[in-house]
Amino acid sequence: MNWYLDVLKKYAVFSGRAQRAEFWYFALFNTLIGIVLVLVDMALGTYSKDAGVGLFYGLYALGVLLPGIAVGVRRLHDTSRTGWWYLLVAIPLIGALVLLVFFVQDSTPGANQYGPNPKGITA
Repeated sequence: MNWYLDVLKKYAVFSGRAQRAEFWYFALFNTLIGIVLVLVDMALGTYSKDAGVGLFYGLYALGVLLPGIAVGVRRLHDTSRTGWWYLLVAIPLIGALVLLVFFVQDSTPGANQYGPNPKGITA
């Protein structure tokens, strides 16, 4: 849970590096919270089939949009890639698969142009 809160504390920090644990724990808790909020929306009747989203989940998704992008950019920095690679998400399916491969890769050992290794391991 601390990884999730750390990402929220760095709400719009696009500089630096994020190790795999930070990115994937944020993704895990984000998914779990999203499922719970969809269930709450359905139970309270605030889910709209036409829009495909509920009130509570929609507000939550808007609230974590910027931190989610920021941690993705920092994760790309950790693998020595520029944050502009995140724009691959605009390419249906293929872009998401390429980003998935980038996100699961290990950190670049030692410092890179985006800062020191967050794991504290040197080359």
